[in-house]
Amino acid sequence: MRRSVALRVFAALATGAVGAVVAVGLPSLEASAAAVGSPIGYASQNGGTTGGNGGTTVRATTGTQIHQALCSRASSSTPITIEVQGTINHGNTTKVSGDSCNTAADKIELKEISNVTIIGVGSGAVFDQLGIHIRDSSNIIIQNVTVRNVKKSGSPTSNGGDAIGMESTVRNVWVDHVDLEASGGEDAGYDGLFDLKDNVQYVTLSYAYLKNSGRGGLIGSSESDTANSFITFHHNRYENIDSRTPLLRGGIAHIYNNYYYSLNESGINSRAGARAKVENNYFEDSMNVLGTFYTDAAGYWQASGNILDNVTWSAADSETNPAGPSMPSNTSVSVPYAYGLDNASCVPNIVRSTAGANTGMKTSTGSCSTTSGPSPTTPTPTSPTPTTPNPTTPTTTPTQPSGTNLSIGAGSDGSSKASGTSYGDVRDASMTTYWSPNGSTGYISIKWSSATTVSRINIREASGGAAIGSWRVLNGDTGAVLKTGSGSGVITFTSTSLKKVTFDILSASGTPRVGEFETYAS
Repeated sequence: MRRSVALRVFAALATGAVGAVVAVGLPSLEASAAAVGSPIGYASQNGGTTGGNGGTTVRATTGTQIHQALCSRASSSTPITIEVQGTINHGNTTKVSGDSCNTAADKIELKEISNVTIIGVGSGAVFDQLGIHIRDSSNIIIQNVTVRNVKKSGSPTSNGGDAIGMESTVRNVWVDHVDLEASGGEDAGYDGLFDLKDNVQYVTLSYAYLKNSGRGGLIGSSESDTANSFITFHHNRYENIDSRTPLLRGGIAHIYNNYYYSLNESGINSRAGARAKVENNYFEDSMNVLGTFYTDAAGYWQASGNILDNVTWSAADSETNPAGPSMPSNTSVSVPYAYGLDNASCVPNIVRSTAGANTGMKTSTGSCSTTSGPSPTTPTPTSPTPTTPNPTTPTTTPTQPSGTNLSIGAGSDGSSKASGTSYGDVRDASMTTYWSPNGSTGYISIKWSSATTVSRINIREASGGAAIGSWRVLNGDTGAVLKTGSGSGVITFTSTSLKKVTFDILSASGTPRVGEFETYAS
């Protein structure tokens, strides 16, 4: 039985007898706090998932301090919320010992513990090349963090190459509003972004942004590892993923209102008797988005309400059973919880404005609109009195830039469009035509067949539309954010060579109209 270590640790501090555990300093104590919101899906079942709610809250800026917070609890089940700010990496993460923890030096280790929340606050929390490992644990919440470039080969390595990995009798985990990303596939040293194996159950992944990886994630490590079950995936954004979104081996998964863009080889791979309920998702520019792939061990699905936008399919063979092109169901799956279901047509807009870390913890209302969640540690901000522009917000002007508009003769695409509008209307040198999103948010892109250098764009609003509010300019090749701000006009950013640049409208007073999306080299 684990014995209390809290009094012993604080006594050591008081007397100056500071050992290895205390040398790094305890994280600062804060007032009691809790995770933002509550999970929908299977994490709400089996007694629910509350994390560290009701316990002490501490602030940590290093991986060692995260481990220190776990090890300083009275027991391995004492509730705790760890607010994380800054970059957590190998350089500031060490093993910490104690009776209420079992940590490691090369990962954030949540092992043999329960009742813990880890939440990013302030300017954000980034776990850089350092994965989060959950093993033999229960009632865990991870919110509002970025985990990137975790490797299983090369240097440095962490967590078997998984951004977030769970294994060995894990129950009730909610991972929410996170960025999980890699910079390539297995040959570049990476594995999965979200892997569950060896008896993991009652998990929800929600409002996550998974990108630039060979493998999105798996449930079950082999055809015999089928005890993993009851997993919900909703309102997640998958982009530039080769496969496994997710791969399911046995068990039941509920997959709804996710936005999949550029799945390069396969998507939801149900096999070895798995049963997936696949509802109202939006699949775009992707291949083999649902089926059984790379095995003759069949899996099953119930599919309804999904939209396929430029989806291609492989021919069936002994190890390939694609669900397309019409994706008929071959099983039925019932779920025990209530949930709101957005129409698939608005999923791209909803997910692009809510998924990921540092997006304001916004969520869907379940009726094709969003509600802003509060910041984890600060009240919802009020609209400021107009003052001098924030230096991080680009100044926009209505003047016409000089130089060649590179959009003329290029291609274009975007999120769902309002009736009567066209993507091509933003590059036809005419302000009498325009593109509008199907609502107040959406994105429009200019693309070229070969890499083109761009450092300036001009967003020209057509008359009669609502004013554009906040936005992001994205490198369409990588998803990197080039600039953020509000309003229309000329926007400059660091010169970038790319094949696609995206203007992502995050808010507007109604339905905006983009008359022209001009691009310039300088």
